[in-house]
Amino acid sequence: MEAINMSGSSLTQRVLLLAVLSLPGCTALAAPVSPFVAMAGTWSGSGVLSTSDGQQERLRCRASYDVDGAGDQLRLNLTCASESYKFDLASEVEYRGGAIRGSWTEASRNASGTLSGRAAGDHVEVAARGDSFSANLSLTTRGGRQTVSIQPQGANITSVSLALNRR
Repeated sequence: MEAINMSGSSLTQRVLLLAVLSLPGCTALAAPVSPFVAMAGTWSGSGVLSTSDGQQERLRCRASYDVDGAGDQLRLNLTCASESYKFDLASEVEYRGGAIRGSWTEASRNASGTLSGRAAGDHVEVAARGDSFSANLSLTTRGGRQTVSIQPQGANITSVSLALNRR
């Protein structure tokens, strides 16, 4: 029977390597985790829509995120309404190694386009582009709370800020 040598610097090096690899933020061997996993489910909340003439309106919103088992495919349905505005957004998005790509449609304005961006941890930055609409979107999901900021370009609406909670 052969004895296992667990003495000296060999054991120390292994323990240190395991400790370093288990530290938060260490990605030496791990692939990036999809942010979609934390988004799965139904959300609701409120927000503020700001217009180019300085007006603001309160929004009420509902969102549904359907995520595949691997966490790399997402289908979003987001409906928001204020006194003067309503938007009904749907998108299909794919996550691969930090990159996000997909498509979107907005039913009430018959608009559509592409999405592209990046994700890191709990934060997503995406550019939405279409023939009649462009916007930058920033989304952060922490536990049961999600914040969304949308900055349309060249539109009457100058910004949308949402705070959603998991239902």
